[in-house]
Amino acid sequence: MQNPNATILQLYHSGRLSAALRAFESLPASAPLSAAAYAALVGACSRLRSLPHGRLIHRHLLASSPDGAGLARNTVLSNHLITMYGRCAAPDSARAVFDGMPDRNPVSWAAVIAAHAQNGRCADAVGMFSSMLRAGTAPDQFALGSAARACAELGDVGLGRQVHAQAIKSEDGSDLIVQNALITMYSKSGSVGDGLTLFERIRDKDLISWGSIIAGLAQQGCEMEALRIFREMIAEGMHLPNEFHFGSVFRACGVFDSLEFGEQIHSLSVKYKLDRDSYAGCSLSDMYARCNKLDSARKVFYRIEAPDLVSWNSLINAYSAKGLLSEAMVLFSEMRDSGLRPDGITVRGLLCACVGYDALSQGRAIHSYLVKLGLDRDVTVCNSLLSMYARCLDFPSAMDVFNETNDRDVVTWNSILTACVQNQRLEDVFRLFSLLHRSVSSLDRISLSNVLSASAELGYFEMVKQIHAYALKVGLVSDTMLSNGLIDTYAKCGSLDDANKLFKIMGTGRDVFSWSSLIVGYAQFGYAKEALDLFARMRNLGIKPNHVTFVGVLTACSRVGLVDEGCYYYSIMEPEYGIVPTREHCSCVIDLLARAGRLSEAAKFVDQMPFEPDIIMWKTLLAASKTHNDVEMGKRAAEGILNIDPSHSAAYVLLCNIYASSGNWDEFARLKKAMRSSGVQKSPGKSWIKLKGELKVFIVEDRSHPEADEIYTMLELVGMEMVKAGYIPELPRHSCKYTSFDHTDLLNEEILVEYG
Repeated sequence: MQNPNATILQLYHSGRLSAALRAFESLPASAPLSAAAYAALVGACSRLRSLPHGRLIHRHLLASSPDGAGLARNTVLSNHLITMYGRCAAPDSARAVFDGMPDRNPVSWAAVIAAHAQNGRCADAVGMFSSMLRAGTAPDQFALGSAARACAELGDVGLGRQVHAQAIKSEDGSDLIVQNALITMYSKSGSVGDGLTLFERIRDKDLISWGSIIAGLAQQGCEMEALRIFREMIAEGMHLPNEFHFGSVFRACGVFDSLEFGEQIHSLSVKYKLDRDSYAGCSLSDMYARCNKLDSARKVFYRIEAPDLVSWNSLINAYSAKGLLSEAMVLFSEMRDSGLRPDGITVRGLLCACVGYDALSQGRAIHSYLVKLGLDRDVTVCNSLLSMYARCLDFPSAMDVFNETNDRDVVTWNSILTACVQNQRLEDVFRLFSLLHRSVSSLDRISLSNVLSASAELGYFEMVKQIHAYALKVGLVSDTMLSNGLIDTYAKCGSLDDANKLFKIMGTGRDVFSWSSLIVGYAQFGYAKEALDLFARMRNLGIKPNHVTFVGVLTACSRVGLVDEGCYYYSIMEPEYGIVPTREHCSCVIDLLARAGRLSEAAKFVDQMPFEPDIIMWKTLLAASKTHNDVEMGKRAAEGILNIDPSHSAAYVLLCNIYASSGNWDEFARLKKAMRSSGVQKSPGKSWIKLKGELKVFIVEDRSHPEADEIYTMLELVGMEMVKAGYIPELPRHSCKYTSFDHTDLLNEEILVEYG
């Protein structure tokens, strides 16, 4: 047989790496090999990323004799082993080889730093770099480059600047490897301006230099600058752009929503024959999707020669984000037919497109499929499932997913709390919030905001105080979103003083939502002057109002009969502030006119609206018709309600009251008969009261409460006192259903909130 050392070296140098490893495998266990042969074999493992072969060769090296011990301690071979283990994703093994070396040189340090940096162990890589400096070893360009890349992944610009300072002192600091790594570090750490300055100082830029700065600018929101640098690169003509350059500029065009630039760069990518590349083609498809050109995105995608899972997910998610579930499902089917296995990103994208009851069946089908794939154990997928069922109005299924999720994270809890709020399961909000508080060390603003929403619906003032106290304790009160929620909830609970105090404390942290929440609060409780004064202050400060602000302003005008002022504010919404009136604004105007008795103007306004009136608008007119005893307008409003919802009891009841007030008993009797024959029943009322730390809920027409007799006796006494005082109820009714749930002091926080 030919000399095995010569055979292995010949195969390695001719590029036949696998053959070199097979030649090694055919050797006897005791066959001696030279240092050059071992180096070639370790290099082959490194290039093939073959960890099993690498470990086998390492063991052979350690066991070889008679000079095996000497070779095992060979610094050059050890450096090769460190590099191999790093490239084969075994940084601990690389560190073990390094720690066992009696003699280390700069290459040894550079190799072990790179082994950690390449495998996500960036903090360890920076630590090794620091140890290298303390050991008195001057870093070479490879050690400096790896340390800079580690700082980039950590996003630690402070450490990165220290590496940069060390590079300036080093003889190898001006090497292009180091400069490119520093550009990437500054870009990824949010200091892209420093990266650009460094880039402009490089005299002989290479493809990596251009690619690093273009990618950094595109990722840090400097899209136009990224396009400018790309244009400079093309104009210079020294380097041909590759797929990564095109990928970065396509992303920049997509974020910047610049279809014109994107199409021009698309043409350029065709010229360089890179439009079919998986990376560039995927970015190109994504660019068209972001620019709302989904047909173009799909055409570009189908031209990619070998689209990978990332490419498929990008297109599927693009259609899903636009709510085009059917098209996304077709792509999903095509992806499966191509032999690719969906992952969590795929199904989460599809689930996001499932909105409303009509999409429930497809959502369930996706659920069944991911159970088959075993993806239902992924907590992020479970969170998407939970949210999907909530959006599709299937709260019981959302609750089932929540109960079956074992490793719940804060997103899981927040998703179910949000679902409870959206489905008016307010008692469940407090019950689940109590469990959440006992299972996590701290709560976030979304959890607290959900409880505030439920508290606002119930007028649960004590809970709002507890949330406020907890936010002060953990430092969340400085969060503008949460403070706005507290202002809004205080206002809805009728505690305008607390809302106003918190508003003042926010100071310069106030945004348009802060102002709007307080304006709406004042307006809803009839403090029109305060609401309008606040609106005037807001405008004087140059804060642009939003649609909620005008809801508050119009409501304020309506409450105190400022009809002309309200109509004026409505008229300036669009021309002065670009706010297109919504149904809510129109409802406010209708209420404004109707309360003032100007029912004909209100009806004219309804006829001139750009959209069909809804139930709330008709109910506003119907209630005003009763107040002003306008039978004809009442009939029209009631018909409008019943055309939308034939079973709506309030329309029947209010119209009956109008007929009774006007003495039209024949119509009253006819309508009551129609209610009975249609099976329409008045929805039962509901009341809440907190007693001894327990929130008790009472529902009309039920006697299930254990103390029902005592309750009704008291109600009879109260009713008698009311009659004595001159009040005659139209429809006397005093029966109730009782339920309760205990969430006494859910947060165990001091209720009293002190204001500074």
